[in-house]
Amino acid sequence: MQRIYYGEDIYQYGELMLPETPAPHPVVVIIHGGFWKADFDLDLTREIAMDLTAAGWATWNIEYNRIGQDGGGWPGSFRDVADATDHLIHIEHEYRLDLDRVVTLGHSAGGHFALWLAGRHRLPDTSDLFKETFLEPGAVVSLAGISDLSMMHMIHAFRDQELAKPAENPTAELMGGSPSEVPDRYRDGSPKELLPLSTAHILFHGSLDVNVPVGMSDDYYEWAENIGDPVKYIRLTDTEHFMFTDPSTRAWKKVKEEMELLLKHL
Repeated sequence: MQRIYYGEDIYQYGELMLPETPAPHPVVVIIHGGFWKADFDLDLTREIAMDLTAAGWATWNIEYNRIGQDGGGWPGSFRDVADATDHLIHIEHEYRLDLDRVVTLGHSAGGHFALWLAGRHRLPDTSDLFKETFLEPGAVVSLAGISDLSMMHMIHAFRDQELAKPAENPTAELMGGSPSEVPDRYRDGSPKELLPLSTAHILFHGSLDVNVPVGMSDDYYEWAENIGDPVKYIRLTDTEHFMFTDPSTRAWKKVKEEMELLLKHL
């Protein structure tokens, strides 16, 4: 495992692991979740990165500035994830990576970024997140991902109201406001708003998920399928949110099966 920095900030780095299979290596960009908060880091996805490396993938498990850090939130977190992914272009030859076979894979808030990376080609050149040159993934895997930022904002607002809790809305903290306050940011930062992605993507979600309700993936899948986007949805009835990052679970075994198919067909 090698820690490689893609920027000058302390959190702008990734962990690269190479498989023992012959090069050039297909790559999985892995993005951890934690509602974009500084309390959570790439330790959350290190075990699945190791498992995918053993299965023949080069894995690029990335870190980024999160809410509560100077460079976190809008637009810094988005730019970090984008720059981390695009850094593969700079290390392609040194580590013998196959950038024609790149998959972005993320869990929870990382699933949001995994999908967003596949949709950023639709950003207008006036966007804070626009880049002229970037790496486009060949496929996306979202594990209990946040595919609709406006819906996630509404879910947190409703929970706080029902539980009579002080307002705590990580989506608003990430975006710097609500959908009504900063609509352009939600347009540019939410995967659902960027449909069609025009990239093969697979959604995994568990019916027992209480952190990111499964209805979000239900709704996203219906929208994507109706407009003809290449999307596959695997809804697991016996799975909760964190099972997707535990290599011992049936949920992760299902993810591995899909990754094996991608490895054969990318």
